[in-house]
Amino acid sequence: MIHVYTQEKQGNEWLRRYRGASAALACVLGFTETGLIPGISAAGSTPQARRYTAIADAEFLYNGPQPQPQYPLPPLQAGASPVFISRAVVEALALPIYLFNAGLPQLPSVPTIDLGGTAAQCLSLGYALELATVKHLWAQGILWGEQLARQPQDYIILGECVVGGTTTALAVLTGLGIAAAGKVNSSHPVCNHAQKWTLVKSGLQRAHLWDKIPLQDPLALIAAVGDPMQIAVAGMAIALSRSKGVLLAGGTQMLAVYALMQALGKVFEIAWQPEEVAVGTTRWVAEDPTGNTVELARLIGGVPLLATKLSFKNSRYPQLQVYEQGYVKEGVAAGGCCIAACLMQDWHQAQLLQTIETLLDRYSQSC
Repeated sequence: MIHVYTQEKQGNEWLRRYRGASAALACVLGFTETGLIPGISAAGSTPQARRYTAIADAEFLYNGPQPQPQYPLPPLQAGASPVFISRAVVEALALPIYLFNAGLPQLPSVPTIDLGGTAAQCLSLGYALELATVKHLWAQGILWGEQLARQPQDYIILGECVVGGTTTALAVLTGLGIAAAGKVNSSHPVCNHAQKWTLVKSGLQRAHLWDKIPLQDPLALIAAVGDPMQIAVAGMAIALSRSKGVLLAGGTQMLAVYALMQALGKVFEIAWQPEEVAVGTTRWVAEDPTGNTVELARLIGGVPLLATKLSFKNSRYPQLQVYEQGYVKEGVAAGGCCIAACLMQDWHQAQLLQTIETLLDRYSQSC
């Protein structure tokens, strides 16, 4: 149920080490105004709906189906939110959840740990975040990584929810000197590469960084064209890796975080344990024919890319079947949670699909 796409030896060793081990989920929420650009993301059918995607997902991840949610899950262009996958696993395995607010436009409706960040402006402006905010989030990431390392679980699943985050990921990867254009993913069935690339080039040029690639200052790069989740998760993962396993749960966005970790470790001469870190996603991301996630992981280097083989081909829900057509694909640690279910309980296709569909049954009845 888990396929290793890159760094096979390291990836299989990571899986062997954490088979049967305990896990917790830490999900970092953030926002970038990049996500409000028409057509940039399918994670919310309108720009206005996308303002609330992260807090609606956080509420559902924490509470599950409720008769009157404060923030209902926003309608997507097609398909069910990936939070259904994450919530189904979290509930069934009783995984502890830690929710972090790295920078949202409004406060979430469920308990979150506030990292004291801010939402990012559109990356095309070239000044997405204040440098002081980036430095603060970096320090908070390290601090909370050390706190999570004191929890009893053997490894931590680090997830994210940032609408528009694959575009900020492209910007960060490009700034670090990785030829990521045309290789990233999106929530659309056919990735909007040209739109993303235009925004990234504009942001890096306006920040006067285009001619300085690869950039030597990763914090300045995040301030110019990043989002608040990236630097917080990079800090958490670096600190966690010194004593625990880390599953960076996501596709393009977590590959960008891994590349950022490499750069931060080098620039600041910070010790971390790369062999304790893997990126875990879904098959829909890893095998996306309109991106090239595997090649992107190879370009970054050193990173094991894992994916759950979960399929919705035979689901009785059309909202899940559309994942097989390339819609949605991943988010809110969906792939990472499925990998954890396989490792902890040896779940396979039948158990995963049944658990997810049972949750959708309850959700349909509560609406």
